[in-house]
Amino acid sequence: MTAPELFSLSGKTAIVTGATGLLGRQHCLALAEAGAHVVVADLNLEACREVENSLPGHDHFSCQTNVTDPASLAAARDAILKKYGQMDILVNNAAVNDMFENPALAAEQSKFENYPLAMWLQSLEVNVTGVFLAAQVLGTPMATRGSGSIINVASTYGMVGPDQSLYQKPDGQQVFYKSPAYPATKGAVLNFTRYLAAYWGKNGVRVNSLSPGGVENGQENWFVDNYSRRTALGRMAQPTDYKGALVFLASDASAYMTGANLVVDGGWTAV
Repeated sequence: MTAPELFSLSGKTAIVTGATGLLGRQHCLALAEAGAHVVVADLNLEACREVENSLPGHDHFSCQTNVTDPASLAAARDAILKKYGQMDILVNNAAVNDMFENPALAAEQSKFENYPLAMWLQSLEVNVTGVFLAAQVLGTPMATRGSGSIINVASTYGMVGPDQSLYQKPDGQQVFYKSPAYPATKGAVLNFTRYLAAYWGKNGVRVNSLSPGGVENGQENWFVDNYSRRTALGRMAQPTDYKGALVFLASDASAYMTGANLVVDGGWTAV
């Protein structure tokens, strides 16, 4: 098999959870460009269809899916198997990242000492339980068939503690603290990846994680500058910077890779 053939996903079915978000859309696009039938899975069916209609190729599929609800995932599984007959790739991308409604109160509310239990529990439910359930419900048919690739989207903050100085304005004002829930849940995703890789290796299912760095998405200039100075390549990621890594993990190009964490962070964790 030639190198370009190794990266081809022609004829394969790929499911992306959290598919209508900033990176979810790019994950769908990358998989479609590599030849896969893409299942666009998220809470809002209308938004899923908008993403589906933007993809190149044909025979993609929108699926309203709640990763915290086993019945919703089971309905998605049944619909996908009915349409395509098999599932080959699962990208566990759905996640929540804390948002505070009142910017004036964000610094106080996001401090560890004040962090709300409800926000902690919500992050655990989506970022950890949602990955577990999606892998269990959608990955089991892969294990039964004897092949598949599961990609769990983690984060640099799953490996290192947050640099709270990033959220500090040039005048020293701390406008926000990266909360404890996101690093804790993304760290859990990394070790769940290792668990599942060891468990399903005998079934031919590869399980890896992708740890992206921060993505530039309209943040204030002072934050972009803070982040860029902290990164070896001197910039934040663009949403398209993860397409190649995702196709690599989904395809036969990574056929002898499982239980690994592919870090694509511009050198953030290297310095």
